[in-house]
Amino acid sequence: MNAVLPARARLTGLSFLVAGVLFLLYPLVRPYGDETALSGAATMASPAWVAAHLFAMVGFVLLALGTLGLYLVLDRPLALRAAVVTWIGAGLTLPYYGAEDFGLNVVGARAVRDGDVSLLALVDEFRFGPVAIAMFASGLTLLGVGAVLAAVSAGRSKVLPRWSGAPLAAGMALFIPQFFGSPAVRVAHGLLLAIGGVWLAVALWRASRS
Repeated sequence: MNAVLPARARLTGLSFLVAGVLFLLYPLVRPYGDETALSGAATMASPAWVAAHLFAMVGFVLLALGTLGLYLVLDRPLALRAAVVTWIGAGLTLPYYGAEDFGLNVVGARAVRDGDVSLLALVDEFRFGPVAIAMFASGLTLLGVGAVLAAVSAGRSKVLPRWSGAPLAAGMALFIPQFFGSPAVRVAHGLLLAIGGVWLAVALWRASRS
């Protein structure tokens, strides 16, 4: 690496590290409940609901910045493709997460305040609206593809260890399936992403000193 790249590598590693930690905090902090009952509405109305989804959103932003940084460190065409795909994926995913965070928080608070469980019908109307769910699924799929491309680029670079990007790529590829798991499964998925972020960060920091 030349004199400029070590600083880039350290900042890129920091992006992946913080993103991984935030992806773990997301399922740990997120409250769970029966979302067809007022108890579930109370979870959506809670500050923890807002904080948890905000952690995920910032995580996606840092993941996108990390893949861009990886390209600047490795200077490989595949890493550039990974960055482009990841940025598009984040752009498609974030609007859904914003509505999930702030929109459902308002719905939950109103349902609790009025004691009106029927308002929770709005939750699924939003979540499974054709445009919303298509954007969300497409965005998360592209984020998974971007993470896999980044991992392959890192493995082929001869700058980073061969499997340094694999855990993070696996976690991003499993982002959609984990939604269908129990809270414990979702926390385990967050832990996988945290391990992946830390692992890649350490690899980048070590490379910056070589």
